[in-house]
Amino acid sequence: MQELQQKRERAVLAGLSAASMEPAERSTEQSMDELAALADTAGADTVAMILQTRQSVEPRTFLGAGKVQEIREVAQAQQCDLAIIDNELSPSQARALEDALGLRVLDRSGLILDIFAQRAQTREGRLQVELAQYNYLLPRLTGMWSHLKRQAGTSAPIGTRGPGETQLETDRRHIRRRIQKLEEELEQVRRVRSTQRRRREKNAMPVVALVGYTNAGKSTVLNRLTRSDIPANDRLFDTLDTTTRRLWVGELGREVLLSDTVGFIRKLPTHLVEAFKATLEELRYADLLLHVIDVSAPDWQEQCAVTDALIEQLGAARTPCLRVYNKCDALPPLSLLPQERRSVCISARTGEGLEDLRARIVEALQ
Repeated sequence: MQELQQKRERAVLAGLSAASMEPAERSTEQSMDELAALADTAGADTVAMILQTRQSVEPRTFLGAGKVQEIREVAQAQQCDLAIIDNELSPSQARALEDALGLRVLDRSGLILDIFAQRAQTREGRLQVELAQYNYLLPRLTGMWSHLKRQAGTSAPIGTRGPGETQLETDRRHIRRRIQKLEEELEQVRRVRSTQRRRREKNAMPVVALVGYTNAGKSTVLNRLTRSDIPANDRLFDTLDTTTRRLWVGELGREVLLSDTVGFIRKLPTHLVEAFKATLEELRYADLLLHVIDVSAPDWQEQCAVTDALIEQLGAARTPCLRVYNKCDALPPLSLLPQERRSVCISARTGEGLEDLRARIVEALQ
Protein backbone atom coordinates (compact mmCIF):
# COMPACT_ATOMS: atom_id res chain seq x y z
CA MET A 1 0.00 0.00 0.00
CA GLN A 2 2.81 2.41 0.91
CA GLU A 3 4.54 1.72 -2.43
CA LEU A 4 1.32 2.38 -4.35
CA GLN A 5 0.88 5.73 -2.61
CA GLN A 6 4.41 6.79 -3.50
CA LYS A 7 4.24 5.75 -7.16
CA ARG A 8 4.91 8.78 -9.36
CA GLU A 9 2.73 9.36 -12.38
CA ARG A 10 4.11 9.74 -15.89
CA ALA A 11 3.07 12.86 -17.76
CA VAL A 12 3.35 14.28 -21.25
CA LEU A 13 3.39 18.09 -21.27
CA ALA A 14 2.02 20.23 -24.08
CA GLY A 15 1.67 23.95 -24.70
CA LEU A 16 0.37 26.32 -27.36
CA SER A 17 1.74 29.62 -28.63
CA ALA A 18 -0.92 31.12 -30.91
CA ALA A 19 -0.71 34.56 -32.51
CA SER A 20 -4.34 35.17 -31.50
CA MET A 21 -3.54 34.69 -27.79
CA GLU A 22 -2.45 37.41 -25.37
CA PRO A 23 1.38 37.39 -25.13
CA ALA A 24 1.27 36.53 -21.41
CA GLU A 25 -0.90 33.47 -22.13
CA ARG A 26 1.33 31.96 -24.82
CA SER A 27 3.53 29.00 -23.98
CA THR A 28 7.30 29.42 -24.30
CA GLU A 29 10.30 27.21 -23.61
CA GLN A 30 10.64 28.92 -20.21
CA SER A 31 6.99 28.36 -19.29
CA MET A 32 7.24 24.72 -20.40
CA ASP A 33 10.35 24.21 -18.22
CA GLU A 34 8.42 25.79 -15.35
CA LEU A 35 5.48 23.44 -16.05
CA ALA A 36 7.87 20.47 -15.81
CA ALA A 37 9.06 21.79 -12.42
CA LEU A 38 5.43 22.15 -11.31
CA ALA A 39 4.69 18.58 -12.43
CA ASP A 40 7.71 17.34 -10.46
CA THR A 41 6.50 19.26 -7.39
CA ALA A 42 3.05 17.66 -7.74
CA GLY A 43 4.57 14.16 -8.00
CA ALA A 44 4.74 13.45 -11.74
CA ASP A 45 7.68 12.60 -13.99
CA THR A 46 7.78 14.40 -17.33
CA VAL A 47 8.48 11.98 -20.19
CA ALA A 48 7.93 14.38 -23.12
CA MET A 49 7.33 18.08 -23.81
CA ILE A 50 5.49 19.24 -26.95
CA LEU A 51 5.13 22.91 -27.90
CA GLN A 52 2.88 23.92 -30.80
CA THR A 53 3.00 27.24 -32.68
CA ARG A 54 0.02 28.20 -34.83
CA GLN A 55 -2.12 31.21 -35.80
CA SER A 56 -5.14 30.52 -33.62
CA VAL A 57 -6.55 28.23 -30.95
CA GLU A 58 -8.48 25.17 -32.17
CA PRO A 59 -11.93 25.88 -30.61
CA ARG A 60 -12.78 22.26 -29.81
CA THR A 61 -9.54 20.65 -28.64
CA PHE A 62 -7.41 23.79 -28.06
CA LEU A 63 -4.45 22.14 -29.87
CA GLY A 64 -4.43 21.28 -33.58
CA ALA A 65 -5.56 17.82 -34.73
CA GLY A 66 -2.05 16.77 -35.83
CA LYS A 67 -0.53 17.76 -32.49
CA VAL A 68 -3.28 15.95 -30.57
CA GLN A 69 -2.46 12.78 -32.54
CA GLU A 70 1.27 13.24 -31.81
CA ILE A 71 0.58 13.59 -28.09
CA ARG A 72 -1.63 10.48 -28.16
CA GLU A 73 1.12 8.40 -29.83
CA VAL A 74 3.81 9.64 -27.41
CA ALA A 75 1.56 8.99 -24.41
CA GLN A 76 0.82 5.44 -25.54
CA ALA A 77 4.48 4.68 -26.32
CA GLN A 78 5.64 6.08 -22.96
CA GLN A 79 2.73 4.61 -20.95
CA CYS A 80 1.69 8.02 -19.63
CA ASP A 81 -0.96 8.45 -16.95
CA LEU A 82 -1.94 12.00 -17.82
CA ALA A 83 -1.41 14.96 -20.13
CA ILE A 84 -0.71 18.41 -18.65
CA ILE A 85 -1.45 21.49 -20.77
CA ASP A 86 0.54 24.67 -20.10
CA ASN A 87 -2.45 26.89 -20.86
CA GLU A 88 -5.88 27.22 -19.26
CA LEU A 89 -8.51 25.06 -20.95
CA SER A 90 -12.23 25.64 -21.05
CA PRO A 91 -14.29 22.78 -19.56
CA SER A 92 -15.40 21.65 -23.05
CA GLN A 93 -11.82 21.72 -24.40
CA ALA A 94 -10.61 19.60 -21.47
CA ARG A 95 -13.38 17.03 -22.13
CA ALA A 96 -12.67 16.93 -25.87
CA LEU A 97 -8.95 16.45 -25.26
CA GLU A 98 -9.56 13.63 -22.78
CA ASP A 99 -11.75 11.87 -25.34
CA ALA A 100 -9.18 12.37 -28.12
CA LEU A 101 -6.16 11.31 -26.05
CA GLY A 102 -7.76 8.59 -23.94
CA LEU A 103 -5.97 10.15 -20.95
CA ARG A 104 -6.68 12.31 -17.95
CA VAL A 105 -6.04 15.94 -18.91
CA LEU A 106 -5.02 18.67 -16.48
CA ASP A 107 -4.38 22.30 -17.34
CA ARG A 108 -1.83 24.58 -15.67
CA SER A 109 -4.40 26.06 -13.28
CA GLY A 110 -5.57 22.61 -12.16
CA LEU A 111 -1.96 21.54 -11.57
CA ILE A 112 -1.15 24.60 -9.44
CA LEU A 113 -4.34 24.10 -7.42
CA ASP A 114 -3.33 20.47 -6.79
CA ILE A 115 0.09 21.58 -5.48
CA PHE A 116 -1.53 24.15 -3.20
CA ALA A 117 -3.91 21.48 -1.88
CA GLN A 118 -0.91 19.26 -1.02
CA ARG A 119 1.03 22.07 0.68
CA ALA A 120 -1.52 24.09 2.68
CA GLN A 121 -0.92 23.50 6.37
CA THR A 122 -2.91 26.06 8.37
CA ARG A 123 -6.69 26.19 8.59
CA GLU A 124 -6.69 29.52 6.74
CA GLY A 125 -4.52 28.15 3.95
CA ARG A 126 -6.75 25.09 3.54
CA LEU A 127 -9.88 27.27 3.42
CA GLN A 128 -8.37 29.43 0.69
CA VAL A 129 -7.26 26.47 -1.42
CA GLU A 130 -10.62 24.69 -1.02
CA LEU A 131 -12.49 27.83 -2.15
CA ALA A 132 -10.25 28.14 -5.23
CA GLN A 133 -10.71 24.45 -6.07
CA TYR A 134 -14.51 24.62 -5.86
CA ASN A 135 -14.64 27.74 -8.05
CA TYR A 136 -12.42 25.94 -10.57
CA LEU A 137 -14.49 22.74 -10.37
CA LEU A 138 -17.99 24.24 -10.66
CA PRO A 139 -18.01 24.92 -14.44
CA ARG A 140 -16.27 21.57 -15.08
CA LEU A 141 -18.90 19.37 -13.44
CA THR A 142 -20.90 18.81 -16.64
CA GLY A 143 -18.30 16.56 -18.21
CA MET A 144 -17.72 14.66 -14.98
CA TRP A 145 -21.39 13.64 -14.70
CA SER A 146 -22.41 13.42 -18.38
CA HIS A 147 -22.60 9.62 -18.13
CA LEU A 148 -25.27 9.67 -15.40
CA LYS A 149 -29.01 9.40 -16.07
CA ARG A 150 -31.72 11.27 -14.25
CA GLN A 151 -32.39 9.96 -10.76
CA ALA A 152 -36.12 9.73 -11.36
CA GLY A 153 -37.82 9.00 -14.68
CA THR A 154 -40.59 7.10 -16.44
CA SER A 155 -39.45 3.71 -15.13
CA ALA A 156 -39.03 4.90 -11.56
CA PRO A 157 -40.97 3.24 -8.70
CA ILE A 158 -44.53 4.41 -8.04
CA GLY A 159 -44.61 7.65 -6.11
CA THR A 160 -41.16 8.81 -7.24
CA ARG A 161 -42.03 9.91 -10.77
CA GLY A 162 -41.54 13.59 -11.46
CA PRO A 163 -39.08 16.06 -12.90
CA GLY A 164 -36.29 14.36 -11.01
CA GLU A 165 -32.89 15.89 -10.36
CA THR A 166 -29.60 15.00 -12.01
CA GLN A 167 -26.54 14.20 -9.96
CA LEU A 168 -25.01 17.22 -11.67
CA GLU A 169 -27.68 19.57 -10.29
CA THR A 170 -27.35 18.04 -6.83
CA ASP A 171 -23.58 18.53 -6.84
CA ARG A 172 -23.81 22.08 -8.17
CA ARG A 173 -26.15 23.03 -5.34
CA HIS A 174 -23.88 21.37 -2.77
CA ILE A 175 -20.78 23.14 -4.15
CA ARG A 176 -22.48 26.55 -4.22
CA ARG A 177 -23.48 26.10 -0.57
CA ARG A 178 -19.91 25.11 0.30
CA ILE A 179 -18.48 28.12 -1.58
CA GLN A 180 -20.80 30.43 0.35
CA LYS A 181 -19.73 28.85 3.65
CA LEU A 182 -16.02 29.16 2.77
CA GLU A 183 -16.45 32.82 1.76
CA GLU A 184 -18.12 33.52 5.10
CA GLU A 185 -15.27 31.83 6.99
CA LEU A 186 -12.65 33.77 5.02
CA GLU A 187 -14.51 37.01 5.71
CA GLN A 188 -14.10 36.19 9.40
CA VAL A 189 -10.35 35.71 8.75
CA ARG A 190 -10.28 39.19 7.16
CA ARG A 191 -11.96 40.70 10.23
CA VAL A 192 -9.42 39.05 12.55
CA ARG A 193 -6.55 40.35 10.38
CA SER A 194 -8.08 43.83 10.44
CA THR A 195 -8.17 43.75 14.25
CA GLN A 196 -4.54 42.60 14.37
CA ARG A 197 -3.53 45.44 12.01
CA ARG A 198 -5.20 48.07 14.20
CA ARG A 199 -3.37 46.64 17.22
CA ARG A 200 -0.03 46.84 15.38
CA GLU A 201 -0.73 50.41 14.31
CA LYS A 202 -1.59 51.32 17.91
CA ASN A 203 1.74 49.84 19.03
CA ALA A 204 3.51 51.59 16.11
CA MET A 205 5.04 48.30 14.93
CA PRO A 206 6.18 48.55 11.28
CA VAL A 207 5.46 45.65 8.91
CA VAL A 208 7.87 44.55 6.17
CA ALA A 209 6.44 42.00 3.68
CA LEU A 210 8.58 39.78 1.46
CA VAL A 211 7.08 39.25 -2.00
CA GLY A 212 8.40 37.71 -5.19
CA TYR A 213 8.33 34.87 -7.66
CA THR A 214 8.12 31.34 -6.32
CA ASN A 215 11.51 29.88 -5.33
CA ALA A 216 13.22 33.32 -5.36
CA GLY A 217 14.57 32.73 -1.83
CA LYS A 218 12.12 34.72 0.33
CA SER A 219 12.10 32.20 3.20
CA THR A 220 15.92 32.06 3.24
CA VAL A 221 16.08 35.87 3.41
CA LEU A 222 13.61 35.84 6.32
CA ASN A 223 15.62 33.14 8.11
CA ARG A 224 18.85 35.10 7.68
CA LEU A 225 17.43 38.40 8.91
CA THR A 226 15.55 36.98 11.91
CA ARG A 227 17.75 33.93 12.66
CA SER A 228 14.73 31.66 12.24
CA ASP A 229 14.58 28.12 10.92
CA ILE A 230 11.55 28.22 8.60
CA PRO A 231 11.81 25.33 6.10
CA ALA A 232 13.36 26.74 2.90
CA ASN A 233 13.73 24.20 0.12
CA ASP A 234 14.69 24.55 -3.54
CA ARG A 235 11.24 23.79 -4.92
CA LEU A 236 8.20 25.69 -6.20
CA PHE A 237 5.58 26.90 -3.72
CA ASP A 238 7.44 25.70 -0.66
CA THR A 239 5.73 28.47 1.36
CA LEU A 240 1.96 28.77 1.16
CA ASP A 241 0.99 29.93 4.62
CA THR A 242 2.09 33.42 5.65
CA THR A 243 4.87 33.29 8.24
CA THR A 244 5.65 36.31 10.42
CA ARG A 245 8.72 36.83 12.61
CA ARG A 246 9.90 39.71 14.82
CA LEU A 247 13.13 41.53 14.06
CA TRP A 248 14.70 43.87 16.63
CA VAL A 249 16.13 46.94 14.90
CA GLY A 250 18.42 48.82 17.28
CA GLU A 251 18.72 51.82 14.99
CA LEU A 252 14.95 52.32 15.21
CA GLY A 253 14.74 51.32 18.86
CA ARG A 254 11.85 48.96 18.23
CA GLU A 255 10.73 45.69 16.71
CA VAL A 256 9.72 45.21 13.10
CA LEU A 257 7.44 42.43 11.83
CA LEU A 258 8.74 40.51 8.79
CA SER A 259 6.13 38.53 6.82
CA ASP A 260 6.89 35.84 4.24
CA THR A 261 4.12 35.45 1.62
CA VAL A 262 3.16 32.87 -0.99
CA GLY A 263 5.26 33.04 -4.16
CA PHE A 264 3.86 34.25 -7.47
CA ILE A 265 4.10 32.53 -10.84
CA ARG A 266 3.12 33.07 -14.47
CA LYS A 267 -0.53 32.41 -15.26
CA LEU A 268 -1.47 32.13 -11.58
CA PRO A 269 -5.11 30.93 -11.54
CA THR A 270 -7.56 33.81 -11.01
CA HIS A 271 -9.52 31.73 -8.49
CA LEU A 272 -6.36 31.31 -6.43
CA VAL A 273 -5.54 35.03 -6.35
CA GLU A 274 -9.14 35.77 -5.32
CA ALA A 275 -9.14 33.10 -2.61
CA PHE A 276 -5.79 34.23 -1.19
CA LYS A 277 -6.82 37.89 -1.00
CA ALA A 278 -7.50 37.45 2.71
CA THR A 279 -3.76 36.78 3.10
CA LEU A 280 -2.33 38.89 0.29
CA GLU A 281 -4.25 42.04 1.15
CA GLU A 282 -1.69 42.40 3.96
CA LEU A 283 0.66 43.74 1.27
CA ARG A 284 -1.49 46.87 0.98
CA TYR A 285 -1.03 47.64 4.67
CA ALA A 286 2.71 46.90 4.88
CA ASP A 287 5.11 49.78 5.50
CA LEU A 288 7.66 48.30 3.10
CA LEU A 289 7.76 45.54 0.48
CA LEU A 290 10.93 43.56 -0.12
CA HIS A 291 10.63 42.28 -3.70
CA VAL A 292 13.00 39.29 -3.66
CA ILE A 293 14.30 38.43 -7.15
CA ASP A 294 16.29 35.37 -8.23
CA VAL A 295 18.81 37.26 -10.38
CA SER A 296 20.42 33.98 -11.46
CA ALA A 297 17.24 32.95 -13.35
CA PRO A 298 17.63 33.52 -17.10
CA ASP A 299 14.17 35.15 -17.30
CA TRP A 300 14.31 37.16 -14.06
CA GLN A 301 13.05 40.33 -15.77
CA GLU A 302 9.89 38.49 -16.83
CA GLN A 303 9.48 37.09 -13.31
CA CYS A 304 9.76 40.66 -11.97
CA ALA A 305 7.05 41.84 -14.37
CA VAL A 306 4.72 39.02 -13.21
CA THR A 307 5.24 39.98 -9.55
CA ASP A 308 4.82 43.72 -10.23
CA ALA A 309 1.55 43.06 -12.08
CA LEU A 310 0.17 40.99 -9.19
CA ILE A 311 1.26 43.61 -6.63
CA GLU A 312 -0.72 46.18 -8.64
CA GLN A 313 -3.69 43.82 -8.94
CA LEU A 314 -3.73 43.45 -5.14
CA GLY A 315 -3.79 47.23 -4.66
CA ALA A 316 -0.27 47.46 -3.20
CA ALA A 317 1.41 49.40 -6.04
CA ARG A 318 1.78 52.50 -3.82
CA THR A 319 3.48 50.66 -0.98
CA PRO A 320 7.22 51.56 -0.83
CA CYS A 321 9.21 48.73 -2.43
CA LEU A 322 12.89 47.73 -2.22
CA ARG A 323 14.16 45.29 -4.86
CA VAL A 324 16.35 42.57 -3.33
CA TYR A 325 18.43 40.84 -6.03
CA ASN A 326 19.13 37.44 -4.47
CA LYS A 327 21.44 34.54 -5.48
CA CYS A 328 24.18 36.89 -6.73
CA ASP A 329 26.70 34.18 -5.78
CA ALA A 330 25.22 31.96 -8.52
CA LEU A 331 26.03 34.45 -11.30
CA PRO A 332 29.05 33.88 -13.57
CA PRO A 333 32.20 35.93 -12.69
CA LEU A 334 32.24 39.53 -14.00
CA SER A 335 28.45 39.56 -14.45
CA LEU A 336 26.88 43.01 -14.34
CA LEU A 337 24.61 43.40 -11.31
CA PRO A 338 21.48 45.60 -11.43
CA GLN A 339 22.27 49.13 -10.26
CA GLU A 340 18.89 50.67 -9.40
CA ARG A 341 18.47 53.34 -6.75
CA ARG A 342 15.97 51.38 -4.65
CA SER A 343 17.71 48.00 -4.83
CA VAL A 344 20.33 45.85 -3.10
CA CYS A 345 22.25 42.76 -4.26
CA ILE A 346 22.62 39.87 -1.82
CA SER A 347 23.16 36.16 -1.42
CA ALA A 348 20.85 34.84 1.29
CA ARG A 349 22.71 31.51 1.10
CA THR A 350 26.17 32.92 1.90
CA GLY A 351 25.08 36.02 3.83
CA GLU A 352 26.75 38.40 1.38
CA GLY A 353 25.07 41.83 1.28
CA LEU A 354 22.73 41.19 4.22
CA GLU A 355 24.15 44.05 6.30
CA ASP A 356 23.54 46.37 3.37
CA LEU A 357 19.95 45.04 3.10
CA ARG A 358 19.37 45.61 6.81
CA ALA A 359 20.66 49.18 6.49
CA ARG A 360 18.37 49.84 3.53
CA ILE A 361 15.36 48.54 5.51
CA VAL A 362 16.20 50.89 8.37
CA GLU A 363 16.63 53.78 5.90
CA ALA A 364 13.25 53.07 4.28
CA LEU A 365 11.39 52.77 7.60
CA GLN A 366 12.94 55.96 8.96
